[in-house]
Amino acid sequence: MNNYEQYSTGQANGAVVRNRVLRNTYTLLAISMVPTVLGALLALKLNLFAGLSPLISTVVFFVGAFGLMFMVEKNKNSAAGVGFLMLFTFFMGVMLSRILAAVLSLSNGGDIITMAFGGTAVIFAVMASIASTSKRDFSFLGKALFTGVIVVILAAIANIFLAMPALTLAIAAAATVIFSLFILYDVQRIVNGGETNYISATLSLYLNIYNIFTSLLQLFGIMGSDD
Repeated sequence: MNNYEQYSTGQANGAVVRNRVLRNTYTLLAISMVPTVLGALLALKLNLFAGLSPLISTVVFFVGAFGLMFMVEKNKNSAAGVGFLMLFTFFMGVMLSRILAAVLSLSNGGDIITMAFGGTAVIFAVMASIASTSKRDFSFLGKALFTGVIVVILAAIANIFLAMPALTLAIAAAATVIFSLFILYDVQRIVNGGETNYISATLSLYLNIYNIFTSLLQLFGIMGSDD
């Protein structure tokens, strides 16, 4: 086999691996939505966060989320990683019930949730399609998006004490843009072979989708409330 044939074979094998990672990621991502829904429904039924202060629930969220994300990444090369990912998405569903309960208390809460779900699906489809087909390199976005996430987190923590509706709106709008671009960045990393572990890839895309959905819930809840 000459050098050209070896190169061609390597390219073909690399494409097969990348396609398999992308396919496995999308499959696991779809499955991960089931524990999320179950966690949210259970927490809503039990009314877990009734009377709990925003500060305490935020602490629970960060401790639980970062702890489980650490376990997912630590076990990403084994079946245990999938188990911890499902546990993580269940936990995120439980925490999602906080904002779902607030939205459902509005007269048009069901419509708001439907719009947020539809908006999230459209954003994901568009960004994933662009990332999969565009020849442009979006890796330059990485550092700026990471910085943006830190700013959003700090602003959100500050707003627990400030409780400013305008700041809530600004944070939600910024988060929607940032995590939409993160889908672009993360999917292209898979397509280009920069991410070869489908469990890690699923975790990244799940977080993007989750944050877009919660941000749209806040945006539509503030702007579209009939109350």
